[in-house]
Amino acid sequence: MDLENYNFTVSQKNILKNIELDFKMWNEKSLEELFPKELEEKYKNKQLSKKLFEYYVDIHKKLQLTPNNYKNFEDLKYETRKYSFESVQKEGLGLGACPVASEGTRCCNLLTLDAVESCGFDCSYCSIQSFYNQNKIAFDKDFKTKLANLNLDPNQTYHIGTGQSSDSLMWGNREGILDALFEFAKQNPNVILEFKTKSDNIKYLLENDVPKNILCTWSLNTQTIIDNEEHLTASLDERIGSARVLANKGVKVGFHFHPIVVYENYLDEYKEVYDKLLNTFKSDEVVLVSIGTLTFIKPVIKKLRQREMKTKILQMPFEDINGKKSYSLETKKEMFKHCYDSFKSWHKDVYFYMCMEDHSLWKDVFGYEYSSNNQFEDFMLNTYMDKINANSLK
Repeated sequence: MDLENYNFTVSQKNILKNIELDFKMWNEKSLEELFPKELEEKYKNKQLSKKLFEYYVDIHKKLQLTPNNYKNFEDLKYETRKYSFESVQKEGLGLGACPVASEGTRCCNLLTLDAVESCGFDCSYCSIQSFYNQNKIAFDKDFKTKLANLNLDPNQTYHIGTGQSSDSLMWGNREGILDALFEFAKQNPNVILEFKTKSDNIKYLLENDVPKNILCTWSLNTQTIIDNEEHLTASLDERIGSARVLANKGVKVGFHFHPIVVYENYLDEYKEVYDKLLNTFKSDEVVLVSIGTLTFIKPVIKKLRQREMKTKILQMPFEDINGKKSYSLETKKEMFKHCYDSFKSWHKDVYFYMCMEDHSLWKDVFGYEYSSNNQFEDFMLNTYMDKINANSLK
């Protein structure tokens, strides 16, 4: 549809362009296909433009408010993306505060370590694509040396994650990254080193002694979301199976339900995943379960639309929550409480928390809340270390 043929304002044109991109991403009919000829016959000039704009905005809003399904995705084929590897000379180590932290949400003060930059998976909702060149996987030439020379306070406990700028395990020991991280964990027993992944690449961990202070955690979702939104990742059964194998070896494991995504019958499908974990693991094998959902900043939404991939991730009723776009607090309360309540038998032994969610949700979901991020961090670190040390004595 040529928007220039109508008397739309600049603002209206920009909104309609985004609607057109959204319809294409959602695999819905285009503006041209949805064009209402009856309006053209009834109205003229500016009045027609006004009615057309209202018409398209209304369709867009109704689609966002309707719980989506993936029935119109069944015949779609995902085109595998191409990427290349490069070794780069970085100035620093890439150790810093979690980049998505904000004052309006409760944060655990996780430190993130950029062992690799950019990811080989292609999850539609991922923000990594907004920070790095999506088609270049970058390894720091001096990562091992920089990590070995990092001076930490031996009297302080640190929680460091490597899964923020890339997947922690999909690359295995390429460029010696796992060699370096394992040695770092051995030399710094006061560090809780978390490998977060959507892969089933555990070969290196099976072939080597895993330091007790390394946690391996899997980001899980329903197979519906994995099939349609988490492209190139391991299946749900492969992820859970990998976690089971490492737990058999004595490695501490954990699970992240982030993002929980709303679609038709989503609560029932997520319950099946929760039950699968309860039936596969004992609570003393699991250190943590985290909960979170879709949260977007404007640059990420813009990037998603520019990619024009088939995804329904933006087909949701956006609300402004702490300066970002997300589900309403009421919807979040429903999904998070459903998750937490499903794991009732694990409540005493496993640490549950919400990742980057509004302070107000904690009391409603967990029945308690933290007064500050520092209190949250201290409680988390103490709980993790207690479990690590208790398990290592068995």
